[in-house]
Amino acid sequence: MGITKTEIFTSKQNKLATMLKALAHPARIAIVQHLVKAEHCMCGDLVEELGLAQATTSQHLKELKNIGIIKGCVEGTSVSYCIDKKIWQQVKKEFETIFED
Repeated sequence: MGITKTEIFTSKQNKLATMLKALAHPARIAIVQHLVKAEHCMCGDLVEELGLAQATTSQHLKELKNIGIIKGCVEGTSVSYCIDKKIWQQVKKEFETIFED
């Protein structure tokens, strides 16, 4: 497999590709959809919702958190996850620019 020549693309193109790559898994799409509806929830709630193992769900949450689409707030001994609305709006805006002239 060849090396991706990211330096020949704009920083916006690279940033959007990174975000879309992190979203390019059905479990992560399901997590985002659930968080949009629920506004926030604990990892255990997502485990029940998705039917995946806790470790697997945590890994997907970590990927989404790394790119900033979601954030976690500590509540006692647990973490409550929610969509970072500012980042989500940026992603949507950047995605829409693909289709503009």
